[in-house]
Amino acid sequence: MKKIIAGTFALALAPFAATAGGFTETATPAPAPIPTPAPIGTDWSGFYGGAQIEFGDAEFEDAVDDDGDGGLIGVFGGYRYDFGSFVLGGEVDLNAADIELEASDTTIDAVYRVGVEAGYDAGPALIYGTAGYAYAEADSAGTDLEDDGYFFGAGIDYLVSEQFTVGAEILQHEFDDFDSTDIDVSVTTFGINAAFRF
Repeated sequence: MKKIIAGTFALALAPFAATAGGFTETATPAPAPIPTPAPIGTDWSGFYGGAQIEFGDAEFEDAVDDDGDGGLIGVFGGYRYDFGSFVLGGEVDLNAADIELEASDTTIDAVYRVGVEAGYDAGPALIYGTAGYAYAEADSAGTDLEDDGYFFGAGIDYLVSEQFTVGAEILQHEFDDFDSTDIDVSVTTFGINAAFRF
């Protein structure tokens, strides 16, 4: 009888003996990893066209240096091809201008550009450099002047929707010996633009 009571008592105390060292913590399962979305690629290939507004700052370098500023407004169009992370394209810009030089009674009336672009496809953004041919028309005290030169610069376009982009661009234009006047002309422009992709 004593053995039966002792055995029963031992069985009753067995669960308490298992936790005699203290409460055991239940292992917390590791949180499930959150999937990181893959970068969204954008195909910048295709034709596009739009309008732009620019601010221009001009410098004339001759016997008497002159400078001035003013606005430009125009339209542009081009084509781009997306190779993956690299984008290559060409563009034509036609701009009416009103950049007045302070001392020489000269106004730049128009700036036209034909250039190439090379850029990085950053998904909804395209970061690019550009360079090419520039042509300008000016009026100096009633005399029409015109000359060609070159430009270079950089810009960024952002895809607002599948077919609509907005962007910003800064360009440097250089015209040496403008229309054989021995005047070198430099024009820096900063512009914003909007375009439709076809």
